[in-house]
Amino acid sequence: MVDATLRRARGRIAWSQLVLGAAGFAAFVAAWWLLVHFAVWRFSKLPDPFSVLREWTSRKPEYGISLFAPTYYQDIWASTVRVTIAFLLATALGVPLGILLGWNRIAREFLFPLIELIRPIPPLAWVPLAILMLSGQQEAMIFLTWIAAFFATVLNTMLGVTSIDESYLRAAYCLGSRRWDVLWNVVVPGSLPFIFTGLQIGMGVAWFSLVAGEMIAGEAGLGYLILNSYMELQTTTIVIGMVTLGLVGFLSSALVRWTGRRLMTWQSH
Repeated sequence: MVDATLRRARGRIAWSQLVLGAAGFAAFVAAWWLLVHFAVWRFSKLPDPFSVLREWTSRKPEYGISLFAPTYYQDIWASTVRVTIAFLLATALGVPLGILLGWNRIAREFLFPLIELIRPIPPLAWVPLAILMLSGQQEAMIFLTWIAAFFATVLNTMLGVTSIDESYLRAAYCLGSRRWDVLWNVVVPGSLPFIFTGLQIGMGVAWFSLVAGEMIAGEAGLGYLILNSYMELQTTTIVIGMVTLGLVGFLSSALVRWTGRRLMTWQSH
């Protein structure tokens, strides 16, 4: 009885969220259409949402980019591969380093000031050095994407480790656990919510850092598509590229969230 009531309550909440989300999208599209057609400020220079939708779904797009254009998917694939490589590298390097910084005081005092000095440098400031240091444009764009995701992952992981209640650590030691056992069985699981928050943030900043890199050094990808469309005054294609970025970024973050929920099933009990 209780389980059935909980399921119905969750169903009502999910339906309410869906309706509110749809209403939010509808309000945004309506505001966009009104701003364009009533020439508010400089919005008359933009395409309206229905023009974008027609171009996006056209079998013969005016500017060559639509759901039926092979080059559209080539740009999506190029950007996705770069983000995936950078994100995996940021995870593989950032999570262990964040655990080390949170777990070991000497490592934190030694490395954290350096990380805090480098972290505020925007990815675009690294462009000249990335091009000089690395052998090709592909490697440079991956580096620019990686460096943004890396710091978000490190800092959130470190925060997760330092936020664990000391009483859990003392209890584990009192039960005879060794330091490595405490780290693996208490610290790492306890840090997972923060780690996956950092990974979601890292995925988001990876996408916008990649787009900036592709606009400067790319020859394919969604960032290159947007810049090239701007140079050719194809505003409809610019919006298609931006919407695609939003969708792909949303799906990427959703995959990270789903993975986190699978690894943290204990949180739902």
